[in-house]
Amino acid sequence: MAEQKERAERTPAERVALAREAHRPGTAEYIAALFTDFFEQKGDRLCKEDASILGGIALFHGRPVTVLGHRKGRSLEENMRCNFGMPGPEGYRKAQRLMRAAEKFGRPVVTFIDTPGAYPGLEAEAHGQGDAIAGCLAVMSELTVPLVAVITGEGGSGGALALGMGNVVLMMENAVYSVLSPEGFASILWKDASRAQEACGVMKLTAQDLLELGVIDGVVPEPAGGAHTDRDAAFAALDAALCAALKKAQRISSPAAHRYRKFRGMGARFLRAAGKEEA
Repeated sequence: MAEQKERAERTPAERVALAREAHRPGTAEYIAALFTDFFEQKGDRLCKEDASILGGIALFHGRPVTVLGHRKGRSLEENMRCNFGMPGPEGYRKAQRLMRAAEKFGRPVVTFIDTPGAYPGLEAEAHGQGDAIAGCLAVMSELTVPLVAVITGEGGSGGALALGMGNVVLMMENAVYSVLSPEGFASILWKDASRAQEACGVMKLTAQDLLELGVIDGVVPEPAGGAHTDRDAAFAALDAALCAALKKAQRISSPAAHRYRKFRGMGARFLRAAGKEEA
């Protein structure tokens, strides 16, 4: 009971801290724990390999799937190689390539989202960062195979949305998903980055907030101290949630039309809710 109360009373700022926890499981760990026969595919076939997107073909309970997601790395050397989970356009073009292959061979797509955002550097912009993100959204909007997205840690900005257009979207209990970081929000809105903790409460970025708003479809429970405190329990919970989500997604007669209605309908729901509140 005490653990449940503590989890329920956890503040948005505390959940942001847990989402950013350095030892929290990432895409590589989830793939190793939940999938078998993973075969990594590299490169965007245009420029280079971007290690901040990890993806390939695997089996999920014996079913072939395409799985991909953001990778931050563990050691400092790996952090640098993966650009701390901030993909450049090459990473998003690789994601497009993998999703198109999934479409060709009829494989469901599973994505893991854990990034502070796409890399905003000059080289990334020069190489077509915005176009690469838009390309991911365009590819996902047309996929006729089911797509399940899971926000496992920090889901920031368009860099996260680029892998997030799922028929079913799940969030780990202590993950966050927002248009930008709390620090960026506070800097833009209040001209004061030190008010980031206050921004966490205003932004409605927690899994609980987003489930209520209808942005996500389910929350995956974590161990009381966070996913990093008991990885086996976190893996088991996500495995069960993914099984259910894939079964649900595979029953959809037209996944592309379903995603269209789902994401187009979000704005209408928000407007209706605002109208009710004003009334």
